[in-house]
Amino acid sequence: MPVWNPWHGCHKYSEGCRNCYVFREDAARGTTVPTTEVRKTSMFRLPLRRDRHKRLKFPPGTLFWLCYTSDLLIEEADGWRHEIWDIIRERKDCHFVFFTKRIERLSDCLPPDWGDGWDNVTVGLSVENRSRANYRLPIFLSVPLKHRYIVVAPMLEKIDLKRWLEPSLIEEVTAGGESGRYARPLRFDWILDLRSQCVESGIPFTFHQTGTYLIVDGKQYHIPREHQHDQARRADVNFIPH
Repeated sequence: MPVWNPWHGCHKYSEGCRNCYVFREDAARGTTVPTTEVRKTSMFRLPLRRDRHKRLKFPPGTLFWLCYTSDLLIEEADGWRHEIWDIIRERKDCHFVFFTKRIERLSDCLPPDWGDGWDNVTVGLSVENRSRANYRLPIFLSVPLKHRYIVVAPMLEKIDLKRWLEPSLIEEVTAGGESGRYARPLRFDWILDLRSQCVESGIPFTFHQTGTYLIVDGKQYHIPREHQHDQARRADVNFIPH
């Protein structure tokens, strides 16, 4: 899945942002421009790029992961975002996925022809604890969207999502821990509880990342970054309804 970052840079917005990987990776690279400075990148028109034969580099059916190092809804991009919607509209033959913590801005940031949603756009809502879930999820479910999923990451505590897990509205729940030296630990029983909620509701569930510190049966394990996704898969708790 190609990553399409039309702009880079963000601001820490809520509790889940404390140890944000974007800030950490910029620091590791020795980036001189502050991560808090939101700026366009050379990838701005990535889905429309063509090769030397004038053919689109990305064929129909390509799935793009959008704004991985920022937030599509961040305020500094208000003057650029309409161009991104234009590109997504032009590439109706591709699918675009982004997630956001700024869901309260979504209604004001949608294009005028959005209607009840675009078939080629999936929006993920990021929540990290009970208070953010209780605030963001009612807003998320009130916005017209064709495809929705919930991202519980970094998961900072046990969260009850049952009242919002309607299969006709939510396509998937995915959850994971926090990475990095100063990561807050993830308890595996939180993951199992969230999985049970999804099983009861008939909604797919994915445990996508253990995080650096995973507590299982009272014992804390340190998991290197390169193994965190694989170890989550090995836990074998993903759920796909029949």
